[in-house]
Amino acid sequence: MSSNPTTVVVADDHPLYRAGLVDAIAERPDLELLAECSGGRDAVEQILERRPKVALLDMRMRDLDGMAVLEELARSGSRTRVVFLSAYEEGEVVHGALSAGAAGYLSKETDRTEICDAVVGAAGGDLVVSPTLPGVLVEYMHRRSDSSKPRLGEREHEVMRLTAEGLSAPEIAATLGIGATTVKTHLQRVYRKLGVTDRAAMVAKALRLGLLQ
Repeated sequence: MSSNPTTVVVADDHPLYRAGLVDAIAERPDLELLAECSGGRDAVEQILERRPKVALLDMRMRDLDGMAVLEELARSGSRTRVVFLSAYEEGEVVHGALSAGAAGYLSKETDRTEICDAVVGAAGGDLVVSPTLPGVLVEYMHRRSDSSKPRLGEREHEVMRLTAEGLSAPEIAATLGIGATTVKTHLQRVYRKLGVTDRAAMVAKALRLGLLQ
């Protein structure tokens, strides 16, 4: 075991939960508590002054929430690794926290041993998340990628698919039983929605977005 324990600052505005974290850290010889805080502003001051390796922060605190604390630390050039503890497990929240530079995101349902292990892991450079959260994150990323796809009408999709297969406008018109002018109108709409100006670019973009499966 390292002779230098991982230093920690804890911030949570729920006294009982915070006391539980403090007790758990005290039981671990590989962890050293530098300060416990009941709010975000105090946490920023203590972290900048004491420079712990890891800050264990509640995501929702009354005076300054966890994300605001993370932003303050980033602006100050702090090297402290931030691990969030939260009852909020929405994919968007977790993704936002990790994207903003957090070293971890743990559910408040996580047991104390796992929390302490995560703190040690974060200090060593790991990205730590509760076992229940990766699925939430994956689902959110899928939803986000789906929402970024342009919405094509059924006829627009058919015209695009047949164009990708190499058919000309008159051939598509004959296949679908519509006028050639209507085909061109649908194509122009698809170009606009995909942000392209020609057939080759349309096909390439549609393939990249998974619209031609």
